[in-house]
Amino acid sequence: MPEVHLNKQVADENLKIRPSVSNVIHEEPDTVGPILIARPVDNHARRKVYPPHLSAEAVSKGLEEGGLLSAIFHVNAHNSLEAYCKIDGVQNDVLISGMMAQNRAIEGDTVSIVIDPPSLWPRMKGSNEIPNNPNSLQLQQALVQIGCDNACSSSNMVIQDNGAVQENGPVSCGDGFTDNGLSRDVYESMNTLEKLCTLVSLLPSKRPTGRVVAVMEKSPRRDNVVGFLSVKQWIYSRENKRRKSRKNKHQADVDDGIFLIPNDPKLTKMMVCVENLPGSVRKFLEAGDLTIESFLVAAKIVDWADESYIPEASVIQIFGRGSDIDAQIAAILFEHAIDASEFSSEALSLVPQIPHEELQSRRDLRNSCIFTIDPATASDLDDALSVERLPNGVFRVGVHIADVSYFVLPDTPLDSDAQSRSTSVYLLQRKLSMLPPLLSDNLASLNPGVDRLAFSIVWDIDSAGVILDRWIGRTVIHSSCKLSYEHAQEIIDGAFDAKNTKLYGQFEWCDVIKSVKSLHEVSKVLKENRFRSGALSLESPKIGFLFDEEGLPYDTVVTGRKDSNFLVEELMLLANKTAAEVITRAYPSCALLRRHPEPNARKLLEFEAFCGKHGLKLDTSSSVHMHNSLEQIREELKNDSSLFGILMSYAARPMQLASYFCSGDLKHNNGEWCHYSLAVPLYTHFTSPLRRYSDIVVHRTLAAVLDAEDNFRKARRRSRKKLTEREVVNGFLTGLRVCEEEVESVEAREALGVAAKKYGVFCAESLSVVAAHCNEKKLSSRRVKDAIDRLYMWALLKRKKILYSEARVLGIGPKFMSIYISKLAIEKRIYYDEVEGLKAEWLVATSSLLLNHSIHKRPNRKGSPSKFRPIDETAMIVSPIDLEIEKTNNLEPSVFPLTLHLLSTIPVALHAIGGDDGPLDIVARLYVSSYFH
Repeated sequence: MPEVHLNKQVADENLKIRPSVSNVIHEEPDTVGPILIARPVDNHARRKVYPPHLSAEAVSKGLEEGGLLSAIFHVNAHNSLEAYCKIDGVQNDVLISGMMAQNRAIEGDTVSIVIDPPSLWPRMKGSNEIPNNPNSLQLQQALVQIGCDNACSSSNMVIQDNGAVQENGPVSCGDGFTDNGLSRDVYESMNTLEKLCTLVSLLPSKRPTGRVVAVMEKSPRRDNVVGFLSVKQWIYSRENKRRKSRKNKHQADVDDGIFLIPNDPKLTKMMVCVENLPGSVRKFLEAGDLTIESFLVAAKIVDWADESYIPEASVIQIFGRGSDIDAQIAAILFEHAIDASEFSSEALSLVPQIPHEELQSRRDLRNSCIFTIDPATASDLDDALSVERLPNGVFRVGVHIADVSYFVLPDTPLDSDAQSRSTSVYLLQRKLSMLPPLLSDNLASLNPGVDRLAFSIVWDIDSAGVILDRWIGRTVIHSSCKLSYEHAQEIIDGAFDAKNTKLYGQFEWCDVIKSVKSLHEVSKVLKENRFRSGALSLESPKIGFLFDEEGLPYDTVVTGRKDSNFLVEELMLLANKTAAEVITRAYPSCALLRRHPEPNARKLLEFEAFCGKHGLKLDTSSSVHMHNSLEQIREELKNDSSLFGILMSYAARPMQLASYFCSGDLKHNNGEWCHYSLAVPLYTHFTSPLRRYSDIVVHRTLAAVLDAEDNFRKARRRSRKKLTEREVVNGFLTGLRVCEEEVESVEAREALGVAAKKYGVFCAESLSVVAAHCNEKKLSSRRVKDAIDRLYMWALLKRKKILYSEARVLGIGPKFMSIYISKLAIEKRIYYDEVEGLKAEWLVATSSLLLNHSIHKRPNRKGSPSKFRPIDETAMIVSPIDLEIEKTNNLEPSVFPLTLHLLSTIPVALHAIGGDDGPLDIVARLYVSSYFH
């Protein structure tokens, strides 16, 4: 069965075993329908379900003294009882297992946690594959001997039932640590974070666990809940009460609550008070109309007291039926807090015009052969390219980025709007722009055939990919043409037809073709150098959709990137890296940078174990070793592209998210500035200012650097100091070679300070807030894209009714198998435990699973809370006779008995469920032929 239904079942079982929680559960005689009824919250004293949260003062003290740790709370989408927290500086995340340990935290909350003693830490998956540390047994014995119940939490903090903090004496750490290179005195002097890091490194096979003691900052997800109302129980209960009230006229009609079932499996079931429902919903209830259950609703969490097993929510609005695509898209945008409103007239009125003097003040590149390469449907053209081969054989390569910061000025309504939206959001068939279309698609976009303002970086690059010199400045350009990636690829392949592409200005197609081929030559060398330096690529094919005239998907296509995509990517990476170096040099405490931490150690361990089980050698000691070993695996699996695609999908799972940060926040921790997958010490985003606010911030910083350079030159001339050739031509801040003495001079620092105010460069404190907001919005945009992809995949399968496909078995467990469907690039589960008419047997000798069809009914397990599932939920069984009659499917079904092992290829039947009757999902079933069904 689909995951979501199992999670709900678990939640329902938990509700059943807690009859003492009067505000959640109420049992009625089973005369009409289900007996579980949600109760509205009341203010009477009730039994506490959860431990009380610590007070703000206690949390502040615990964090200051090192007894508590703060982190973002995340929930496992496959198992809501399992959550985790990633602590900065700790190699492994911290497992928060069970509802009591989670203590009312919601996905995305910032929480305070305490760490459990190491004796309670579970073993990580795949840890058996690691050679035993000769000291680990001795270490674990030492930990047990010292009875370190607070070995990782504060050595003297105990949390009382009432939420108070009690101080105890220090915990002894024993002499066992001395043998492992760690003295007792040193260990006892550590704070919680240092102890945790130490123990994680000493116990690499264990996963640390902890529990939530306070919610410090509530997640925005609390205000953006999407789901379905479950009203059957309320209507059944009301009918019962009405019948009773006819017999007893003095009996009051109690207004019960109803359940809200969130779409997101990371969120728990919620209770909604009927009296607080919108009038439109109450009309459905008063009429006893169950169709309200098929409508998607928006809600927010209003309270979760420690006496309540589930939170209380309030319904805000109705989107429409769950089967309606537009209603689903509206719900997705609401759930991820995406602003889809129109731009204000005030913001639009503040777009500045371009005076003639502005064009004269910039370097004029309108006589250069410049062009754009973008997706065919793109309308917001951020970047353009140029190349010139010098007489000495050196390539002069230019990247020209739309100068959006000229139009979006600091502290204006347009800037506030752009900062709030932070990023453009793409919905496959339309986009929600960060900037008004007047700017993003017109005035600021590098459209061909018109003069445009740009920020340009020009490098001199030799045939070995070595950068000999560079120049950075504000320019005016005139793009010759708009090429699509397909056009550029045709030029690279020598098959370009220019008939349907318009060319502007003085250049001929031969000039553009020559430039594209030169840039391709340069990009290949840059790419080779980048991977030789340690970069990591996890490239895998993507699934695209084909839409009909009504905008509905009717098929999928597998898409992959080609040389034209990599050409643009290499030059954009180089531009971003260059911008990061310049702004960090000039403003070391307030540069907006982007970092990518090392992979999650636990997930990396699981990936290594997965590869090892299939005889594949993977070296994850560094990004370069991981890339090289993946390339070796690619060669080994050149005849099994499906399996390699699966491996690349798995390889991406240990990777942590890249994020923006203010350089001043990590000024004492330069080692954490690095970008793991790109293998560079400094990186930022500079090349997409039409669709990312972070890039506008970087542009303003670069503009300030250029202004400071200009003022520095003027100050030197006024003081009659001789300017070096580098200062005159390339700039002492933006040039390739830099004199630190000049950068740190009084004149330079004064010039940078004045320029920062002029261009609205954020101070470190403000920039930290902007970086956090950009991270949040970028992640929301990514989640929206993923949700839209799932929505259209569901719509496609709904249209096809059933899709037959091959799948690969990724894992086999006691209750289910994990399969990967390459055609849709998705992973699903097929459950075979407690299925009527299906017998599952594990064959130890061959490490395989035997599934067989049984026509005999199986008795329910004694004490089992539910009956066996029907076999139709696990397998689509067809008769061979029917196959002969109906030949609409070319995929041959399997037959019972079915023997499965890891990486077996099996036929499956896929279909869409949900819509009007619950969250959208795609179900996979075995596709089997049998005469006995």
